Amino acid sequence: MAKPKILKADSPKKPEPPKETWMEFIASTATIFVMGLFIVTFNFQAFEIPSGSMIKTLLIGDHLFVDRTTAAPPAQWMRPVIPYRDIQHGDIIVFISPVQPGLHVVKRILAVPGDRLRLRNGVLFRNGQQVDEPYVIPPSSYDPYRDDFPSLPLEFGGDPAWSRDLANYVKDGELVVPPDMYFGMGDNRGVSYDSRYWGFIPRRNIIGRPMFIYWSFETPEDQYKKTLMSERVGWLVHVVLNFFGDTRWNRTLRLVH
Repeated sequence: MAKPKILKADSPKKPEPPKETWMEFIASTATIFVMGLFIVTFNFQAFEIPSGSMIKTLLIGDHLFVDRTTAAPPAQWMRPVIPYRDIQHGDIIVFISPVQPGLHVVKRILAVPGDRLRLRNGVLFRNGQQVDEPYVIPPSSYDPYRDDFPSLPLEFGGDPAWSRDLANYVKDGELVVPPDMYFGMGDNRGVSYDSRYWGFIPRRNIIGRPMFIYWSFETPEDQYKKTLMSERVGWLVHVVLNFFGDTRWNRTLRLVH
């Protein structure tokens, strides 16, 4: 007698996932765009290095992304979310110039509130101890105001207000940094127009810390002074034609420290 055939039950078909409509696609894309815009606007900012005051750490034509959150003056309501930390010795920061509002400047922080600072023949001493500065390019000549700071008020060509106030912060031949102020200098010490010439960096002026170089392009020292429209267009054409040849590829994604 033939065995009855066993019939297999049809497996239930899985329901197809609903397809995304055009309106949903547009909404999700817009959400991603807005989130990205928020991150770039409030957390990161792009800057270009225009001068040689931070050589060899930063070169003219380096383009940086700056972290605007962890080093900026903290907002109390964001403390649980954002890992703020105080500015420390050796930090490179971007800030708004105390003497030229609207001008963004980058320097290295060498003294924080309460520190005592002096230079002797170009060598930095902080709180009585010589500071090891392997990143510094020393000056090629001697200048008494620049290299033996703080010295007596001299005609140094800096900010007049700082020239008048400097003596108020000098005690026993050392500069004492007041609360909520910082002292910054460039690594290329001989050509750096810094706190020696215009004074302290207010905490409220600090924008953030450079994170990394996303692009570096060979740029003349005086390029930032060329502001005419014809000069800007000419430079843009130069960049397009020489993008591959003049890009410093070995500096791409280099961390700044």
